[in-house]
Amino acid sequence: MTLVAGVDTSTQSCKIVIRDAATGALRRSGRAAHPEGAEVDPAAWWSAFQQAADAAGGLDDVAAVAVGGQQHGMVALDAEGQVIRPALLWNDTRSAGAAEQLIRELGDGDRAAGARAWVGAIGSVPVASLTVTKLRWLAETEPEGAARLAAVALPHDWLTWRLAGAAGLDGLVTDRSDVSGTGYWSPFDEAYRLDLLAAALGRPVGDLPKLPRVLGPSESGGRVAAAGPGAGLGAGGAILGPGAGDNAAAALGLGLRKGDVAVSIGTSGVVSAISSKPIADESGLVTGFADATGRYLPLACTLNGARVIEAVAGFLGVSYQEFDRLALSAPPGAGGLVMVPYLEGERTPNKPHASGAWHGWRLGNSTPAHAARAAVEGLCCLLADGLSAIERQGLEVSRLFLIGGGANSEAVRQIAPTVFGREVVVPPPGEYVADGAARQAAWTATGELPVWPREGTQVVAGKPAPVVRQQYDEVKELTLGA
Repeated sequence: MTLVAGVDTSTQSCKIVIRDAATGALRRSGRAAHPEGAEVDPAAWWSAFQQAADAAGGLDDVAAVAVGGQQHGMVALDAEGQVIRPALLWNDTRSAGAAEQLIRELGDGDRAAGARAWVGAIGSVPVASLTVTKLRWLAETEPEGAARLAAVALPHDWLTWRLAGAAGLDGLVTDRSDVSGTGYWSPFDEAYRLDLLAAALGRPVGDLPKLPRVLGPSESGGRVAAAGPGAGLGAGGAILGPGAGDNAAAALGLGLRKGDVAVSIGTSGVVSAISSKPIADESGLVTGFADATGRYLPLACTLNGARVIEAVAGFLGVSYQEFDRLALSAPPGAGGLVMVPYLEGERTPNKPHASGAWHGWRLGNSTPAHAARAAVEGLCCLLADGLSAIERQGLEVSRLFLIGGGANSEAVRQIAPTVFGREVVVPPPGEYVADGAARQAAWTATGELPVWPREGTQVVAGKPAPVVRQQYDEVKELTLGA
């Protein structure tokens, strides 16, 4: 029996699954928490990986390892491979101003022209999440750190590099799915856009930092270092897969095919689809990313996800189970109470400085049940806007998957179909990013992408409630900072 390991180095934690390469059967797993915040010392990721590996019973007996990771995070390295400053994560919005600068600069001062130019170059309009904007922020705000910059990596690149022994900057590797979210790689040309990176950093092309080598979907990134210091790595030697961005890894874990759309509710919310060609959306709502198989993964990403439910449950002083009961006891439309859930600003639409808001508050809907219902409906409306943006790109939607920690909420599962206006497919709870990484590891080790069965999937339908989105659309532009 050949075992493979999949790693998910996410915003909140590191998860590791160890599966049978042939059947996908789960053999062991482990996890460890990451620090909170929008910037993190990458050393914390390595420590969490070691703890998770130890909790999973070690990796001595695995044939291959692949890492899925949170996208966009900027890991800045000096010539010795040392981290210059804590990594800026995808949800750090300090570079929102830098994003606007980059858009206007490429359009010679005209924002609309700049947005078109960026979409034509990388398939996306820069927002604060993209790595290129964080590099501009670094160059302007911390010029001494920028002057030391010798290489730039993403979280999954850095962890893969550490697993390989971190012997030198030439060993940095990435994959097309994750690098497509940097803002300086083109899904149209399958190549880095060094001119855009140079513009962001204010450096000539010949003086740019080292960028990771982009591996093919099943190309090996080397082997785990024989003397690796990680807990449970033993003598090393396991093959390293190319890894992937978290959304692409989740799509691989789910086995998504053309016509499938995944709505993932985690720290962020993501609506992603499988496409046979790259997408260019000038509105900026849909980003034209690549996937982990050689195809493309256009997606709409929100800053706000499951923490909306966490926040409102905490505000009401109830458990998640009680929150679900309350939400499902209130009528569709929550009696006219609407929550716009921009609690951490927002990316889709691009309103990084917006705040959340309640609208339509009356004596008749001033109950915990109405508040809970409005929170779930607001979150679903935010994601439904992302789904509509995906459909406007001409992508078919034959199946709609609901995944992520937020999908564990019974209220979300029952209310989502009424807001989306279609049934949703709910796979069993699982670590789909780590599972996708494990599936990729098996592909790298054996040369064939395995088909792993999945049992326990539910299909949830509900009577469409168009009043919910109608109410939401009427007030969503009224939020502070929008």
